[in-house]
Amino acid sequence: MKSKYLSCLLLLFAFNGFSQSTEKLKTSAQNLYEANYLMDFETIVNLSYLPMVNQIGKEVMLEKTELHYENEEYRLRYQLPTVPLQFGPTKLLNDKSFCVITVRIPKRYFFEAKLTTEQATEKKTWLQEVNNTKDVTFEPTRHSFNVKKITTFIAVFDETTHSEWKFFNFDNPEQLASFSSLFDENVKRALGIK
Repeated sequence: MKSKYLSCLLLLFAFNGFSQSTEKLKTSAQNLYEANYLMDFETIVNLSYLPMVNQIGKEVMLEKTELHYENEEYRLRYQLPTVPLQFGPTKLLNDKSFCVITVRIPKRYFFEAKLTTEQATEKKTWLQEVNNTKDVTFEPTRHSFNVKKITTFIAVFDETTHSEWKFFNFDNPEQLASFSSLFDENVKRALGIK
């Protein structure tokens, strides 16, 4: 009788721990999206996977993130304060937990200089390439482009994350390269990512 009671108790603790971990994942992912919306670069870096941040360099990552949002050529803004995040299953691989999160993000790129028709065509092609989407619309009166795309975040929970979920943003080529250098092909295959 005691062993049945202990088994039930252990099962309850395991379920409760998993439930808390899932809630932490959802909260952290929402915080990451919100930090991008608010352009809170320090929070973006703090929510990023520490071994990746160390590999890239915190100051370099902060500077490049800021330049991605604001530079001499354009300003980038997320258009919606909240969007629904799609969470894949949590997978335990090599003693690390992973979750693939996808989100459809509407962005707007405001260009500082007025664009000619030829320049707008070039910028549209460039935005389609860098955002990996065909859904790019030019608004000539605002010197801006609306971009709708699917973004992939990879959440990781392991010994380096101090009981928190941390993230990679696969829109960022450096973060994608860092993920590939930190985790082997088996992890990518198991997560269903290329």
